Amino acid sequence: MSKVIHAMIRVIDLDRSIRFYADLLALRESHRLEFPDFALVYLRNDENGFELELTLNKGREEPYTHGTGYGHIAAVVDDASAERERLLALGHQPGDVKEFKRGDELLARFFFIQDPDGYKIEVLERHGHYR
Repeated sequence: MSKVIHAMIRVIDLDRSIRFYADLLALRESHRLEFPDFALVYLRNDENGFELELTLNKGREEPYTHGTGYGHIAAVVDDASAERERLLALGHQPGDVKEFKRGDELLARFFFIQDPDGYKIEVLERHGHYR
């Protein structure tokens, strides 16, 4: 059986991205590989073994484009409104909390935030399918 272990995104400012993901998802550096032209930094938290790999191509200054294929990564929290307020207090710019319903049935409560390189992250409240 296969096991998903990481997702990779390219970043322009490694330190800024590391701080952002520490604030947002409590991800901390678990492993780093330095090469002359690039660096790979793996971030994880205590909730699971999945890692986010940040790839820095040294010397690149032009922002990456995300095309039409990238959507978002998602994480769950106990209280979406409280998490949004916490991020606002840290100086980040999360979107408004929204609710996704089917009729009167609440399917999800969530907000989106973008990282320093424009990648979208969906923050969902633990509920229903999203545990």
